[in-house]
This record gives sequence, C-alpha cells and structure tokens, in this order.
Amino acid sequence: MGGGLLVAGTTSDAGKSVVTAGICRWLARRGVRVAPFKGQNMSLNSFVTREGAEIGRAQAMQAQAARVEPTALMNPVLLKPGSDRSSQVVLLGKPVGELSARGFFGERAPGAQDPSPVPGGRQRLFEPVVACLEELRRTHDAVICEGAGSPAEINLRRTDIVNMGIARAAHLPVVVVGDIDRGGVFAQFFGTTALLAPEDQELVAGYLVNKFRGDVTLLEPGLEMLRGLTGRRTLGVLPYASGLGIDEEDGLRVSLRGAVREAPVAPPVGDDVLRVAVCAVPLMSNFTDVDALAAEPGVLVRFVDRPAELADADLVVVPGTRGTVRALAWLRERGLADALVRRAAEGRPVLGVCGGFQVLGERIEDEVESRAGTVAGLGLLPVRVRFAREKTLARPVGEALGERVEGYEIHHGVAEVGGGTAFLDGCRVGSVWGTHWHGSLESDGFRRAFLREVAEAAGRRFVPAPDTCFGALREEQLDRLGDLIEEHADTDALLRLIEHGPPAGLPFVPPGAPASPTPLPTDGAGRAGRTDRADEAVPAPRQAAAPSAPPAPPGPRAPQAAPSAEHPRERGVQADPVARAATDGAPRQSTTRERGTS
Repeated sequence: MGGGLLVAGTTSDAGKSVVTAGICRWLARRGVRVAPFKGQNMSLNSFVTREGAEIGRAQAMQAQAARVEPTALMNPVLLKPGSDRSSQVVLLGKPVGELSARGFFGERAPGAQDPSPVPGGRQRLFEPVVACLEELRRTHDAVICEGAGSPAEINLRRTDIVNMGIARAAHLPVVVVGDIDRGGVFAQFFGTTALLAPEDQELVAGYLVNKFRGDVTLLEPGLEMLRGLTGRRTLGVLPYASGLGIDEEDGLRVSLRGAVREAPVAPPVGDDVLRVAVCAVPLMSNFTDVDALAAEPGVLVRFVDRPAELADADLVVVPGTRGTVRALAWLRERGLADALVRRAAEGRPVLGVCGGFQVLGERIEDEVESRAGTVAGLGLLPVRVRFAREKTLARPVGEALGERVEGYEIHHGVAEVGGGTAFLDGCRVGSVWGTHWHGSLESDGFRRAFLREVAEAAGRRFVPAPDTCFGALREEQLDRLGDLIEEHADTDALLRLIEHGPPAGLPFVPPGAPASPTPLPTDGAGRAGRTDRADEAVPAPRQAAAPSAPPAPPGPRAPQAAPSAEHPRERGVQADPVARAATDGAPRQSTTRERGTS
C-alpha cells in the first residue's frame, strides 16, 4: 500500500489545490508514482476522462502535475450546483441524481420530500470514497489528497468524507495550509487545530504558510510561538507568486488568465489587439475554455454583465452553464440578449460553447434541468435543443477550419442542427459560431485559425502568434508549482509523513471539538478503516478530560523539539466499491467576479 498525505486548508481558497498540485509535480520529478485524490469536490468546472467519467478540472490538472492519466478514482464524488439549495451528484464519473443540501447531510425539513435515490445521503458515499482511495494507494507509491473548505467545519464533521473523515479512515497525516495574504494566519492555524476532536488532532502533523510577501525572518518568531502553542512545526513558507494559476473549483481566478493578467506578456504580433468579452452567466461552467485565448499575446479577456461592456468587444463568448434556461432569462433581463442579436445582425463575432451554444439556438425543450418546458432561444443559429435525462460525456476528436481539434463534451442538451455551415458538432451562420465542445481552443492550430477568422470579421489587424503552445505554457505553470514546494517547503519532513504516516505524540490543543453525534464509522465494522488499538476503534469526538484546576490561558511557550516523523504508517483500509450511492448537494457558487482584463 502506497503512502499518503492530506492537504487541508484553514479556509476555502487557502491554496490546497496549488499545494496538492505542487507536491504531485515535485514527487513526479523524483520518479515517484504519485496520484491526486479529492473525495468530494464541488465545482462547475469539470473534465471528462478517457473512459468517459466526469471529474473536477482541478483533479484533472493535478493528474497532469503528477504525470498520470486522470481517472474517476481521483474524484469519486463531484457536486454540480444547479441552484442555491441543490446539486447534481456525480458518483464515480456518472450523474446519479439531484439532492438538496439537507438531503445530502441526511436531514429533511419538516414535511419536505427529497428526491434522494438512496436514503442516507452522504453517509452512503463514504465506502466508495474510501475504496477509491484504497485502489489508488494500491497502484501508486503515494497519493496526495486534497481536502475541501476547512477541516474544522464542526457542523459537518459527523458526515465528513473529504477532510478528517477520510484522514482518520485511512490514517493519513494532515498538513494544514493557511493563506497569510488574507491576514490572521496564526489564529487560523491555532483555531483550526483547537476545534478538532483529539483523535483528529493526532493526525494534524504541521502547517504550510501560503502567499507570503516580505522578509520571512520577521515571520519566524510567530512560527516558533505557534509551535509552542500547538506542538506542531510549520513545514514551509511559500512565497506569493504572481501569475500562478490552475484550474479552480468555483472562482474566476483561473489558470493562464491569471498568468497573462499579472505577468508581463509579449506584445501583439500584428498592429491591433483583440478584445474578448465573456458573458458571466449564472451557474457558469467550464469558463476555463477562454484560458487558451488569454494565453495569446495581444488577446485581452474580461468577464462582463452589462450591454455597454460588449460595445468594444471584437468577440463575445457565451460560455457553458449548468442552467441554460436560467442563463437565457438572465441575458434577457440584463439586456445582453438584445445586444447579442444586434451584434449578429451587424456581422460581429459571437461564440457559444455548450450551454452558450444552446442559448443561441431557436428553441429549447427542457423537462430535465429547469423543467421549464419549451423556451424560445435567441434565434441566432438554426438549432433546436432537447434535454435528455442521460448526460453526454465524451472526448471527441475532429477537424475544423482545416485544423485538427480535440475537446470534451458534458451536457444533457441534444442539438438538432437544421442549417448553417458545419462547425465541430455545431454550426456557423455568418459570424456566429456554436459548439458543445469544451477545450477546443486548446488545440493550437485551430485556435489560431479561429482567431484569424474573428479578426477578419471584426476588422482588426490582429495576427495570432505563430509559436504559442498552450500545452507547454500549462506545463511551465505546473513546474513552477513544483519549484515552490521544492525550494520553500521542508521536503524531507513531507517525505517522512508520506512514507511513515502521522508522528506519534502530537499534543492535544484544547478545547477540542464540541460534543456531537458519532461521526461516520472508521472502524472495521464500518468497513471504512481500522486503528492500531484492538480494544479501541476510533471513538466519537470527545472533550478533553476536565483538569483538576482551571487551566492557564493559552500563551507562548518555549519552543519544543520537533515531534519525530519516524512512525510506522497505518496500512490502508479495505472496502468494496459501491456501484451507486446517494446524491449530494450543498452548492457553493462563487459570488465574486473578476472585472480586470486578462
């Protein structure tokens, strides 16, 4: 059984995905067979593996960092929000239904009817999640797991399958990442640890500071004080690195758009730049499609939500969405629909991708996603869309504009194309293009040919750079993540944790988790794990024993010797995969939108 490590975070967006990817690339460069893993992911940015399974794009990116092919094992549960209160649940790469947040956590509002296909919500997903981790550990030297949100979400600990629940089941050491750029990182580290049950605290082996700016020697006294308070070392201080970007779960600071925006970019090859406006539709999905455009010198990408912001755009992109009918209504409410119709009439370029392609058609019949029935589209393309209950998941390869193209498809809508010029699986009418294919613009030759068409239609003297290679740029980013770990983290300590597991004797930091119901089973009877103690399977969270005298308030202590990481690693757990399980859905849709130019 291979080694493992869980990268947790003090908050969402603390840097878990970056650190996980960086550790994977660092290990891969050492010749270690490493794989990423995230038991449960909530994201509208997803990817299709070669076997036709849907997983989060962040895990696909981490697989690339590890130099392995992504599989459904790396992200067994994917939640795709469809509203503020429900999500589609994708289990082992296939959708299994919709479930409300209450249903996911095994609760129901009084009198509520929850369409859960399997009673029990998230608890029924625990075995397949652990089984997937087991399989990866059997076939790899190391598995680097990414947590979600914070491990100290005490309201969710009972049914946790992605943070301390999975760490305790597989006896994984945990490194907690904190974003110092937000401020308060010492309180974040201490508070996160102090809110965990004693059995969970035994697995928290150290901390990593992320996004540090300035003189690290000024930080060191605080790190020593933190070590005195918690008995745990800080295993690295990662500097703030501008232009670092990866495929994220739910924000808009994505991939190479961030690199182009923050780092110096070569000037355009031609006389003009090309301005791209992306309509920030609700439940926007796979907006990573425009990363390849932003990687081109002279292409400026921005997200917009007002008609006036389309005025100077040479190309408008209507991206994918998890709510096609809702996005269409939003475009009409904002006045963007009328602006798109005027653009098409004037011969100005518009590109629709997936849900955006469906919006540009004549009619949408939806009894699956929105259950809105028949809705009129914008009528810019001769396309009629009918939503099917079975989701299309594919990795197509084809040709367009004289160039080879690869992409991936994730959609319920089935398009009937009734005219126009063929364009991938969709069509083109004048300067309006539509396709279901995500990722097509990552094909370098096709992207250049498409941008030449756009520039001509827009009347711009823009020339695509002849040598921009999107794949090489992405590899360069992943190597930078590996460099961050190799140069600024205690890699010897990380290796000891991965190989030998949590160090023995880590002290308890009071007060611990508040009393709560028994969490998910982590003993042999629960088929989710075991411990070293035959007389005591992992117990429910408990409070520390009351001291005989009131304890002194926590305060700095003299630095202690670092706990030894030389401790035999607990072997993995045995669990049979479950073909189908319950569904999930606590949506976490980002409310922020970047307005800067990429």
